[in-house]
Order: sequence, then C-alpha cells, then structure tokens
Amino acid sequence: MKHTLASNTPGNFYRSFLERVDRPGWKKFASAMMALAMAFLLAVYSSVFAQEGRLIGTAICASLALFLAGYVALTAVPYLARRTRLEWLRVNIDYRLTREGVFFIIFIFILAIAGLNTGNNLLYLILASLLAAILMSGVLSLAVLTGVELEVLLPTHVFARRPVPARIRLANQKRLMPSFSILLSGAAEDGNEGKKRKRRKGKKQGAAAEAESPLSTPNRRILQQPLYFPFLPAGRSITRSVELQFPLRGLYREESFALSTCFPFGFLEKKLHLPVSHDLWVYPAVEPTEEFYEILPMLAGELETLQRGRGHDLYSIRDMVSTDGARHVDWKASARTGEWKVREFTREDDRRLQLILDPRIGPSEPKALEQFETAVEFCACLAWHFHEIDAQLQFVCGDFHTPMVRADELIYEILRFLAAVEPSAEVPHSPPAMAADEDIFRIICTAAPHGSVPTMLWSSSYFLFFDSLQATMKKSRPAPTGNVQQTAEAIRAKKQ
Repeated sequence: MKHTLASNTPGNFYRSFLERVDRPGWKKFASAMMALAMAFLLAVYSSVFAQEGRLIGTAICASLALFLAGYVALTAVPYLARRTRLEWLRVNIDYRLTREGVFFIIFIFILAIAGLNTGNNLLYLILASLLAAILMSGVLSLAVLTGVELEVLLPTHVFARRPVPARIRLANQKRLMPSFSILLSGAAEDGNEGKKRKRRKGKKQGAAAEAESPLSTPNRRILQQPLYFPFLPAGRSITRSVELQFPLRGLYREESFALSTCFPFGFLEKKLHLPVSHDLWVYPAVEPTEEFYEILPMLAGELETLQRGRGHDLYSIRDMVSTDGARHVDWKASARTGEWKVREFTREDDRRLQLILDPRIGPSEPKALEQFETAVEFCACLAWHFHEIDAQLQFVCGDFHTPMVRADELIYEILRFLAAVEPSAEVPHSPPAMAADEDIFRIICTAAPHGSVPTMLWSSSYFLFFDSLQATMKKSRPAPTGNVQQTAEAIRAKKQ
C-alpha cells in the first residue's frame, strides 16, 4: 500500500514523466526552432535593408536566413521524422457521404451561389461556418475512431446450430478524450471480389454450378450483426456479451473488423478497418436427431451380440458346459427345465469400437453432397455418444487414423477433422479396405452399393449407407430426461 501511495506523489509522477520524455529529440527540436526564429529575424532585416538600399546587408542577411533554413531542413527534419511515430498516417479509413451530408452540401452550394451573386458578407460568414462544421466533423470522427483496441473472445470448442456465448471488448486507449457512437461490424466483402465470384459461378453449367461444398459458402463471417457502443469512456474498456450461432460446420473467418461512426453531425460516415483477423473452426452438430434415436438401439444390439463377457447386463441363458463355473448358474431356469443353465452377460468394460467414414461419393452432385453432410453429422453424433459412455474408440477416414484409446482423449481431434473434411470424387465401388480384427466392432459410413459388402464383414461391422440416411438432417428435438444410453434402451424395449 505504501508503494502505491508513493508512486502517485507529484515528485514520482514528474520523474516518471521525465523518464518517458525523448530528451535528445526535444533538444533537437528546440535548436531547430531557435535556428528558424533567427532565420526569420534575418529575413526581416534583409527586407529592411532592401528598403533602405543597403545591398550588402540585404545579401548577407538573406544568405544567412537561407542557410539556416536549409540547415534545419537537412539535419533536424530527417532526425525528428525518424524518431516520430507515424502509425496514424497508415490508418485505413473509408469515407461515405450520408443522406444528410448530401443535403447539407447542396445547401452549401446554394448558399455559395447566393453569396457570389449578392456579395453579402453575412452569407460568406455563414458559408465559412458551414464549411468549418464539415471540417470539424471529419476531425472529431477521426479522433473518435483512433486509439480504440478490439478483442474478440470466443469459446475453444464451437458446435454448429448451437448458441455460442462470445464477448466483444473495446478499449479506449486515449487518456482524455472519450469515444461516441461507435458501430462494430465485420469487414464486408470487397465489391470487386463479390463480382468476380459471381462471374466465376456464372461460367459453370448444369448441376455442377449448384454442387458446391458447404465449406465453400462465401458468407462465413463470425460477426453477422453489428454491435453499437454509444459511449466509450477515456482510458477504460467496455465488454459486451453476444450470442452467436453458426448454421454449418467448417471454417468461419473475419479478415478484419471495422469501426464506423457518424459523430458528431452525421454528415460523414467514417469506417476504420482494424487488422484483427480471427479464424474459428465450427464442429458438426452433435445433438441427437430422430435418425440417431432410431439407429442407436439397433447399433447397441449389434455391439452386445459381438461383445459378451463379464458385464452386468444379462445377454442370454444357455446350457451349461464342462468349462463353466457354478457362480453363473441360473437356479430358477435350471429347476424349471430340469437341466443346468448358466447366464451370459454383455461385456461393458472393454468396448472397442472403430468408426469409419468413407469420404468417396463419386461425382459432386447436390444429392450426394447432402448425403455426405448427413453422414458427417451422424459420425459426429456417434463419436460424441461414445465419448459420453466412455468407450474405447478409433476413428478412420481416408488417410486420417487415430489410435485406439478412450474416446474422451481424442473426441475434439475427431470433431476438428470432421469440421474440415471434404468429399472425394472417387467412385466407391466397395467399402474401404481394413485389417481383420475380431476384437473390434466397426461402424462404417459409406456410399458404396449395398451388395458390395463382403460377407465376412457383416458379422463384425454395422454399415450405414449414405442413401439410407435422410437427405437432410432434421432439427434436433429436445432430448428426453436421462442420458442417451437410457433413451436408447427405452426405445429398444418398446420395440421388443
């Protein structure tokens, strides 16, 4: 506390101010001003000597004045220019005349014509005041926009079609002057680029013009709606909480942000471009859909059929063999049938799953692209489900492979890949090749024909064909109470 009080005393403030002062620069500036003042006096004396007819004195004074001015121009000006911060000269500001500004300029022209025709000095005074208002409007709006810093805070993991809380922070670095009426927006696409994109799209023919990947959608900006800050105090910052929502997976990018204002009179709108680029990867939606609730019970049944062992859920009751122990004897079933019966359980402690996405869809047609997006989101839902039930998972898609580990160790790596994956134009004549492993249950999403699946894969794999999924993902309905596994078991029991 004492250190804080001592640092705020006038003596310490004065010393800290002197430490920040550029003393060599100020000395050079003072000597240059003294030289220019002497040159001005010599120029005045040269004019006096010229009126009196003293040619020698006039030549000497004029030469000395010119020499001093040249000395300052060659030595002091470059030195001071090198030590001056010129960031304000590189400020990228756009100007736009508002509707009010157009009427105001028309009124100025009318007033100027009236003043020229009448020669009335009062009209000239009014005209000068109006021109000064335009000049002051430009100066004040520039002062409002400069010295403002932007910080965009977004969550690390963002999912499609899920509200995302974000924070926008504006800090006014000016110590004395506040900022008024600032509008923050994403930098709009350049008009020439938009025309070029439309021209390129117009050259495409037939269905290929519409068959574009969702990752190439042009309007992928982070900040879709502008934010208004009416007042930003000097030397302080303001944080606004906003809720963003991204409809599709993939990369969302803001090359820069823009601050605009019409302060103080609304004649000119000035827009300052901030070089704050921001990239955001949006994961596919993981909310369970109606398709997911329909397929998950069948998937769980296939998994339990393959993996039975020392779990807690009853799998079946069978005849006892010589290798069975007495701890799993079902006494009621044995007494009812007159033969020894034992219980079998599902193996819940060692669920090894391999999720495979086949990116081959053939020609990029709109229907095939929609089916591929459906498959990508369905794989994301499955990966998230296995993450919630703590299963061992391996994900494979083309050349991308993950190790067989617990799903919570690589779930975001899988979702990051699914956010950026694009379909392949190769025609899928058969499912992707895979190594034989009887201890792994595979879930394969492919666009290959149904009859191309080898018989040996049906017993250890569950196939999801693109054409069997719905053309477009439906909006996720509210999930019932309890986790997804309980919901799947309830649906399966109802069907049985």
